[in-house]
Amino acid sequence: MKHPLLIGIGGAHSGAGKTTLAVAILRYFKTHPPIYPFTHSPKYGAIKYTKTAFYTSIIDDKNILYQKDKDTRRLFDAGAEEVLWVQSPANEINNVMPIAIGRLSHLDCIIIEGNSAIEFLEPDVVVFITNVSNKNIKPSASRVLKQADIVIEKRPLHYSSKNIHELIGCIEMIVRKKEIESILKTRSNEGMITCSDARKIAEELGVHYKEIGKAANKLKIKIKNCELGCF
Repeated sequence: MKHPLLIGIGGAHSGAGKTTLAVAILRYFKTHPPIYPFTHSPKYGAIKYTKTAFYTSIIDDKNILYQKDKDTRRLFDAGAEEVLWVQSPANEINNVMPIAIGRLSHLDCIIIEGNSAIEFLEPDVVVFITNVSNKNIKPSASRVLKQADIVIEKRPLHYSSKNIHELIGCIEMIVRKKEIESILKTRSNEGMITCSDARKIAEELGVHYKEIGKAANKLKIKIKNCELGCF
């Protein structure tokens, strides 16, 4: 899994509740044990992306970011160690977003808020907030919805601890599965991997052999020379 871990939060429209969800996730991270794949206490950051008509900027001035009622202030208050507010036209995002990620690359995990940023960066996990009918969803939002690993079908006024605990569990599961798949692709050869190598992957990641077998089946990677029916 690439570093830092990127978690994207998109929405069907403005006001969908992206910041509210980002704040709830950060608060959870601040008060609970580290999520997979971290074994230490991670450092979290956040990027809020806003599409503009003409100008491009990366705002890191805390005099601006800490202003009362700003979304960036809410992200800081929830537990983000660093926050950037990135603004640009759509055709400049490929220039400005890598710079923003680079500035926060010393952190362990970055929460990214904004559809265009998600579409460009392709985060490790994408959470999308929509409504059941999907009425009036913008084309850009539709594209991000297709990228989504987790879809929240309505915006609650607040997220309960149970809701967020379940969401974090889903995020951990997705990160684990994607890491397994990435390692299998790297270590397989011509669509095959030995049973010994598959077992080593399971032991390195601390997962059951069956998880490796499921991922291999999904990727159509054959486990050869199988020992003791592990897979």
